[in-house]
Amino acid sequence: MNHQEMTQKIARGDGFIAALDQSGGSTPKALTGYGYQGNEWSDDEAMFGLIHDMRTRIVKADSFASGKVIGAILFERTMDGEIDGKPVPQVLIDKGIVPFIKIDKGLEDEVDGVQLMKPMPTVTDLLIRARDLGVFGTKERSVINLANAEGIRRAVEQQFDVARQVLAHDLVPIIEPEVSIKSPERAEADRMLLAAILSQLNSIPNGQQVMLKLTLPHEAGLFQPLVDHPKVLRVVALSGGFSRAEACAELARNPGMIASFSRALLSDLRHDHSDDDFDRTLGTAIGEIYDASTARVPG
Repeated sequence: MNHQEMTQKIARGDGFIAALDQSGGSTPKALTGYGYQGNEWSDDEAMFGLIHDMRTRIVKADSFASGKVIGAILFERTMDGEIDGKPVPQVLIDKGIVPFIKIDKGLEDEVDGVQLMKPMPTVTDLLIRARDLGVFGTKERSVINLANAEGIRRAVEQQFDVARQVLAHDLVPIIEPEVSIKSPERAEADRMLLAAILSQLNSIPNGQQVMLKLTLPHEAGLFQPLVDHPKVLRVVALSGGFSRAEACAELARNPGMIASFSRALLSDLRHDHSDDDFDRTLGTAIGEIYDASTARVPG
């Protein structure tokens, strides 16, 4: 796939984007969810080796190449790694799956109800490396915990500042200002976020597009103006702590949004599964998420 073909697949393809981008802070939790006890690794290298083995098994599974997964978000070390001697992004491309890379370095402490992204001093080098490896786009995450208009404005402004850097390197940014599903002000935070994003979209040059990765809104259909916006290539949803069943049910109530799930996709996989059980379990999750991503259930 060339860049234009990837753009068309993401813009119009039926399916969803798998989030395989657990980073250093979230990797131990991902591995314990995968059935490890926590004493199987003694240092970061061993830990990252186990998570790479997990991702390799996922990517090589027949169900992952079923056509229902149209994109995958990678962690930097995964992007730089290989599967059977071939760079991971190229393995995905060969399977018809569009590769993305997580570029944020984690979150700052909460101020004004939001957690901004930490500084990214090496982002230019990462963007160049990603583009050279055939990566299509990036993903960067901040978190909104409260309906604080100033905090939300700053979080979205920071996201779009990074997005313009990404666009300048001929990559497509996925902007992810996650509203916590535990927020006591979730519905109002959703509305403030919508207004802030619509305002910032005006700063994107004509002819360029961004993607958005958002928490499934408290009010179904709230983000339809973003789904329909000419400067938005696609709106994808994070599972945000919902179970797969809950996330799929909510997603189906928001036509036009597709999934970009991590935990909801991988939660039933175990490292000691036989290959057949692994593929069958992954295939079940992929099928359910695909159905929800392609459903057209009015909110």
